[in-house]
Amino acid sequence: MTSTVLDDIRTRCAQVAAAARQVHIDRDTLERYAASFPVELLDAPFADPVHEPRDNAEATAGFVIALDAINFGSGWFPVLRKRPGMSGYHTVASCLQDVVAATGPLTGPRLRSSTPPEICDIFGQDPDGEAAELMGLFATAWNDLGELVDHRFDGSFTAMVEHADHSAARLVGTLDQLPFFHDRSPYELPDGTTIDVPLYKRAQIVAGDLDRAFAGSGPGHFDDLDRLTIYADNLVPHVLRLDGVLGFDDELVQRIDRGDLLESGEPAEVEIRAVAVHAVELIGAQLRAVGHARATSGRLDYVLWNRGADPRYKASPRHRCRCVFY
Repeated sequence: MTSTVLDDIRTRCAQVAAAARQVHIDRDTLERYAASFPVELLDAPFADPVHEPRDNAEATAGFVIALDAINFGSGWFPVLRKRPGMSGYHTVASCLQDVVAATGPLTGPRLRSSTPPEICDIFGQDPDGEAAELMGLFATAWNDLGELVDHRFDGSFTAMVEHADHSAARLVGTLDQLPFFHDRSPYELPDGTTIDVPLYKRAQIVAGDLDRAFAGSGPGHFDDLDRLTIYADNLVPHVLRLDGVLGFDDELVQRIDRGDLLESGEPAEVEIRAVAVHAVELIGAQLRAVGHARATSGRLDYVLWNRGADPRYKASPRHRCRCVFY
């Protein structure tokens, strides 16, 4: 079988996990964690009204891809003006739902012409506020996506998805042409060798979200969907850390507790994300070995990410990084 970018993610994350200096997996805890994992949640439907079908396939694909193009900014979320009772992500998603309902589907030309002031208006942010930098990045992300869709796929989001020929790995490769989807970092191993670590959080989640929006058919059918890894951000590693599966060294814990921003691509930031990917691979392998075939990394991610909404996890600081990858 030919190796794909999804295999590369697994390989490189395993290398980081073996070499990591500031983040480690507690193997004993991981084994107990997998043995007691609430496997019944793996069969629960993906309940997210954001990904309900829209008027037609083109509108649905356009909404999903445009939302995932700006599915980042967690480092700014503490200063983002949020809707009552909503997280940063759900604020962004619900604002986008409202503007599409009021003004019609998203198109390539519309994304290409988006400006930071317009983005501030769409997402309810002060153009002179702390979140203005993030809104400017959202505008750039949409401009780039609109250019790709218009110039390579004749303005069609479904054509871009169909180009992947039902391969999530190939869709990741297409999105990797966009700078804000190019989620890779160099990492130096103890022997001095530098490896390139791909994570592709948002490119992978596009495939997962299309699967949900189209109920696994048509543009949402991917033959290799079960090969997706977790969507490595700052929440799933946080859940795994508080649950004892991951351990951070004291200095890293102090930085997180102080609210220090980690730099994108610094060793600690790469280790947090990559070791979390590898840990969930190990959890999934243990569950599948005892007959839980549905324990793919994508489904485990969904359970763990939703667990992060519990007050116990919200009460403790998680790492923050101002980047365009998560």
